[in-house]
Amino acid sequence: MTNSASADALALDFIVRRDDLRSCKLVSAPLPAASALQPGQVLMRIDKFALTSNNVTYAAFGEAMSYWNFFPAPEGWGRIPVWGFGDVIASAHDAARPGERYYGYFPMSTHLLVQPDRCSEAGFSDGAPQRKGLHSVYNQYLRTASDPGYDARREDEQMLLKPLFVTSFLIDDFLADNAFFGARAVLLSSASSKTAYGTAFQLSRRGKLGERCEVIGLTSAGNVPFVERLGCYDRVLGYAQLDALPGDLAPVYVDMAGNAGLRSALHHRFGDSMKYSCAVGGTHWDALGGAGRLPGPRPTLFFAPAQIKKRTQDWGSGELQQRLAQAWLRFLAASGAWMRIVRARGPAAVERVYREVLEGSAKPDEGQVLTLFE
Repeated sequence: MTNSASADALALDFIVRRDDLRSCKLVSAPLPAASALQPGQVLMRIDKFALTSNNVTYAAFGEAMSYWNFFPAPEGWGRIPVWGFGDVIASAHDAARPGERYYGYFPMSTHLLVQPDRCSEAGFSDGAPQRKGLHSVYNQYLRTASDPGYDARREDEQMLLKPLFVTSFLIDDFLADNAFFGARAVLLSSASSKTAYGTAFQLSRRGKLGERCEVIGLTSAGNVPFVERLGCYDRVLGYAQLDALPGDLAPVYVDMAGNAGLRSALHHRFGDSMKYSCAVGGTHWDALGGAGRLPGPRPTLFFAPAQIKKRTQDWGSGELQQRLAQAWLRFLAASGAWMRIVRARGPAAVERVYREVLEGSAKPDEGQVLTLFE
């Protein structure tokens, strides 16, 4: 048994109602003592985490995609997964030592109890019973001291952008792998979101317009100027301007918003000329709805781990990681031109920012970095 001193007396969890994401509260429980850890358990202090519209998507699809299963909560409540950094403060496992710092998938909490499995110098997977059967991508914790891509000065950017960019990279790769289904344009809803931006960034690098699909961003009227400034969309339209899109556009629709009304409007506008309908996110969580009977292709949920598996088989893990790393560094360099990082501390701040992100009132050019510690 190893332990490092901690002044934290309580573990705090920020939880939300699964059936009403506007209902949230803070709950507390005694912090486990080092001597109370079972063999193989490790207690981590969650230092900080990022909160983006992607986390709203995790909550919106919590039941359908099992996101609520990662971190248990009282009946009817859920702990929203976030990406962040945590430090080991007590350990009953030789593979994780107090003082070590890890990057990974955490709840909006102050602490997390894990059971390291599949351990290596790079880190470990959480082998806790509730996480078995969930995709390994979300169960990995990377030791920062062993990560060649880790930069302590860029932790905030890593939390905010890298998980989203991995999805963006894979969406772009999936579309290219399928020859864009014969489309002449790619429509992205919620174009101001970081995942949509990353996807547009990748798409725009495939050549000059005329040699690749046109990249069209759809966003709220107030966000049009910001999205235009990003410089990777060929056209940006407000949601009320769909009539400006020609009916014979022959697009792929990449749905980051999950807005049932918008999806229906686009399917009815393009009908069978829509080449593919790709469901990714739920930033418009309060307007979600089933696909129903829509004209054109049936909306198909994009599952990033499936494309990772395919490309690992096609290229090998090393080649996939190399391509992703090169793309990430290009994207990271570009993100510094527009993103301002905003940091906030304490339960009240976490709730305030959560509500802003939930309601879509958070500024698109800001990246929110939070901690529940005062």
